[in-house]
Amino acid sequence: MITRCVKLLAFILMLALLISCGKSAEEKKAEEAAKQLEEAGKQMAEGIAQGTSENMAEAMKKMGEALSQGSKIEPVNFRELKALLPESLPGMKRTNASGEKTASFGINISEAEGSYDSEDGGSSINIKIVDMGSISGLASMATFAWAFAEFDREDDSSYEKTTKYDGYKAFEKYNKSNKKGEIQVLIAKRFMVEVDGYKVDIDEVKKALGKIDLGKLEKMKDSGVQK
Repeated sequence: MITRCVKLLAFILMLALLISCGKSAEEKKAEEAAKQLEEAGKQMAEGIAQGTSENMAEAMKKMGEALSQGSKIEPVNFRELKALLPESLPGMKRTNASGEKTASFGINISEAEGSYDSEDGGSSINIKIVDMGSISGLASMATFAWAFAEFDREDDSSYEKTTKYDGYKAFEKYNKSNKKGEIQVLIAKRFMVEVDGYKVDIDEVKKALGKIDLGKLEKMKDSGVQK
């Protein structure tokens, strides 16, 4: 429990830094959220040091309020997200498809996930679609640090880089030694699509991503938004 809270605290402080670092109109609007996150982080640290669950619970509540920035968004039903998962992939059959909605401390998220395996079981691809719901916008971008960055790194066996996929900000990485790759795409600052593959070429990962109707996801960006 303590280890999980420490990791969460690190995430809160990173998020606060990312949100407050700029001075655009959108980021200025989020400065108050950054202050609330810092306060929640301090309170959580006190709770961990004192071993009191009350402080941590209150800190978690404040974190939820800061992340949502007062917005109320009911995430898309996970069954709709699940319907976007392809029935199969080239040379692979879908072995499992699942979905769920989670709600805690004012943070509502829904997600769907599909697993695909080759006939010989030697390679696999996993697809996940997440609706960040009430923490969409700048906060959801901060959840994925690469959304604020531009980089391109490689060595003899692997690479990772920020890129564009069908006009959307994306992150791509691949390891040639174990043929493991991953692509993450952020849609409308609300949806995250992640495709990772094992014992496959990066082109196979991209083809799997191509099976997801990203445009349909973008059209859902105002779904569940409460004025």
